[in-house]
Amino acid sequence: MLLEARNLSFAYPGQPEVLSGADLALATGERLCLEGANGAGKSTLLQILVGLLLPQVGTVVAFGRERRAERDFHEVRCRAGLVFQDPDDQLFCPTVAEDVAFGPLNTGHSRGEAAAIVARVLDELRLSHLRDRVTHKLSGGEKRLVTLAAVLAMEPQVLLLDEPTNALDEPTRERLIGILHGLPQAMIIVSHDPLFRRSVATRSVRLIEGRVQAVDDGQRDIAHGPRIARQS
Repeated sequence: MLLEARNLSFAYPGQPEVLSGADLALATGERLCLEGANGAGKSTLLQILVGLLLPQVGTVVAFGRERRAERDFHEVRCRAGLVFQDPDDQLFCPTVAEDVAFGPLNTGHSRGEAAAIVARVLDELRLSHLRDRVTHKLSGGEKRLVTLAAVLAMEPQVLLLDEPTNALDEPTRERLIGILHGLPQAMIIVSHDPLFRRSVATRSVRLIEGRVQAVDDGQRDIAHGPRIARQS
């Protein structure tokens, strides 16, 4: 397994538990959709998996190792890329190119190497025309695709996507579905959108009363079509 949450319990200060014995596992090649009501703890679970929050009870196992302290999660955050629900929480550089380059530059790549990564990722996502745009002037859909590009620039093994279709129009939503089908990474995708889930999921689970339950709704094999080859 790439990522495992084992018996996680978590509560924010002064609040009741949002996770209460939650278990979740992501295998190679899966696009696992996580659904649940508002406030069920879906975003919390994603943040625990990459160490942005630490559970009061339970264990995270990532890439074959148990992770407990902050130092344990440095590697995890390089290998598992989290795309936040609100793009404005993730985009902070003046231009698109600078935002996409930020991760590679901060993981030891030279400026030339980072520039090549930016060019490749923007080209693969058909976002090259946005390269020099000011990020805060992008549309909501453009910002969402740029946050995905910034995470893919880190070449992660796993993608964690929190409500990726929020504020997307229909063409951009369909474009995102095509992009996700073409990516090799295993994914955990939080989404309220049932049509989107059925379009991308290889497996679905639901978070109810702090625990993860299987969903048997016929989604398992719907998304197994030929993958779109990534450009090299």
